[in-house]
Amino acid sequence: MERESMEFDVVIVGAGPAGLAAACRLMQKATETNTELMVCVVEKGAEVGAHILSGAVIESTALDELFPDWKKEGAPLNTAVLRDDVYYLKDNTKARKLPDSAVPRTMHNQGNYIVSMGNVCRWLAEKAEGLGVEIFPGFPATDVLYDDDGSVAGIITGDMGVAADGSKKDSYMPGMALKAKYTLFAEGSRGHLGKQLIRRFSLDNDTLPQHYAIGFKEIWDIEPARHQPGLVVHTAGWPLADASGGGYLYHAENNQVFVGLIVDLNYSNPMLSPFDEFQRMKHHPIYSQYLTNGKRVSYGARSITKGGLLSLPDMAFPGGLLIGCNAGTLNFAKIKGNHTAMKSGLIAADTVFEAIATQTSKTKLVSFDERFKASWLFDELNSGKNFGAALHKFGTILGGAYNLVEQNILKGKPLFTLKDYGSDHAQLKLKEHAHLIDYPKPDGRLSFDKLSSVFLSNTHHEEDQPCHLRLADSTIPLSLNLPKFDEPAQRYCPAGVYEIIEQDGKKHFQINGQNCIHCKTCDIKDPAQNITWTPPEGGGGPTYPNM
Repeated sequence: MERESMEFDVVIVGAGPAGLAAACRLMQKATETNTELMVCVVEKGAEVGAHILSGAVIESTALDELFPDWKKEGAPLNTAVLRDDVYYLKDNTKARKLPDSAVPRTMHNQGNYIVSMGNVCRWLAEKAEGLGVEIFPGFPATDVLYDDDGSVAGIITGDMGVAADGSKKDSYMPGMALKAKYTLFAEGSRGHLGKQLIRRFSLDNDTLPQHYAIGFKEIWDIEPARHQPGLVVHTAGWPLADASGGGYLYHAENNQVFVGLIVDLNYSNPMLSPFDEFQRMKHHPIYSQYLTNGKRVSYGARSITKGGLLSLPDMAFPGGLLIGCNAGTLNFAKIKGNHTAMKSGLIAADTVFEAIATQTSKTKLVSFDERFKASWLFDELNSGKNFGAALHKFGTILGGAYNLVEQNILKGKPLFTLKDYGSDHAQLKLKEHAHLIDYPKPDGRLSFDKLSSVFLSNTHHEEDQPCHLRLADSTIPLSLNLPKFDEPAQRYCPAGVYEIIEQDGKKHFQINGQNCIHCKTCDIKDPAQNITWTPPEGGGGPTYPNM
C-alpha cells in the first residue's frame, strides 16, 4: 500500500512518563550541543494523559534530573506525603495497623508526592513541545517498520475509517509511515508492539517469565472533615483470600482521594473477579471511614508489569529500545514505576543521542545496557528483585516477613535469588477444583457494577470498526475455556467486555469491544493465550481526566 511518510531522527511510541522523559532529554541535549534533531511522539489516546492511569505516589528522583527547577516551573506535584498508614486486614471488619518498624523501608513515602500522572504527563508534554518535540495524539502505532537488514526503521500508524467488515468507509484514511533512525517503544504495560519485538528479537530468552497485576483506581470527592491531605494508606490481606496484592487510598488535593486495589494475575481460582474484590474492599471500615457520603467521580483499570529485574527483557535491539513499563522497569518493592520509567527514558535518550551524533550503525545499542547497569535504576531494581517472588512463593504474611528482613535488616542486599518460573496465564485450576466466591450485590454508595463504572471512564470507540480484541481461534472460549475454567474472561475483565450469552438454546461468546478500557488483562490472563489486544481506531478507549 502506498502510504505517506515522514522522517525523524527519533520516533517515540507512547506519551507516558518514559516516552515524554526521553523526548525532553533528547531535545535538551540537542539544545546544549546546538544540534538539529527531529523528535516525534505518537500517542493512541485522544489527548496526552487520556490513557494514563497510576495510583500514584511519585518519587521525584528522575524528575529532579530532567528538570531540576520543576517546582518553579509548575510541575503538578502539589501534595507531599505526610504520613503512611499500613494495615493488615484480617476480615471484612477487623484490621491491625503495622508499626513503621514492621513495614519494609521501600514502602515509606515521606519525601514523595501524591499526584495525577495524567496531569504530570500533560505537563511533561508541554515541556516537550516547548523544546521542539512534535506530539501526535490520537495516532496509535499499529505496526513496526523494518529495514532490509532487519533493524527497526520506524512505525506505521493505524488506518482510519475502516468498517467492521473490513471495507473502507467514505472517511477512510490510511495510516502514515513514520521513519526514524531510532525508535523508542514506551507503550506501557503489555505493549502491543513491544510484545511483538520481544518475540522477534528473542529479547526474553535469558529471563524468567514476566508477571503482571491488574490495578484499579477510583477518584472520590469526600467530605472535607474526612480529608487528610498527604495521608497514604496501604492495606494487605482481606479481601484477597485467593490472590496476592493489596489496596491503597491516597489523600490528594481538593478534598479528593484516590482509592484502588492491585490484584496479582497469577491467581489460581478461575471464579475470582478482581473487579468485585475491589468493590467489596471499599466496605471495610479502613476505607469506608473516608468514602462514606462521598461521590465517586472516575474509574479505571490497567495492567501492571511487575516481574522486576529477573523478568526484564533485553531492552535493546537493532534500531531501537523498549523503555518503561513496556519493558517492565517498575520497582514492585516500592509499588512505584513512574520514576523508574522516566529514568529508563533518560538513559535511552542519552544512548540514542550519542549514537546519532557519532553516526553509529543501527546495530544493537550495547551502550544502553552499560548505562543501565551503571545507574541507580539498576541498583534499585536489583535491591527489590526478590520482593514479588517472596509474596508469590510464601504468601502475604510469610512473604511480607521475608521482605521486611531483606529490605530493613539486609538493606536491600539479598543473600540469594528467589525465582518465580510460572507464567500468570498458566496458573488457573480447573473449575471443579475451585470454589465459588459469593460477591455481595453492589449498594450504589460504596460499591458499583461494571457498566456504571465504565461510564465513569469516559470510554468511547467508533462502533463500526473491526474488533480490536482478536481471537486466534474463535472456538476456544466455548470448546476449551468454558468447560475447563467456566470462561474466566467473564470475571477477569474489569469492563464487562466478555460475556457468555444464550440464544436459541445455544451458548455464544460475545465481545463487547466498545466497553474496553485498554487494561490488557485479557491479553495476559487468558489461559489459552488466545486473545490479542490491538489498538482500535485512533482516539478510542477511555478518556481519563486526571487519573
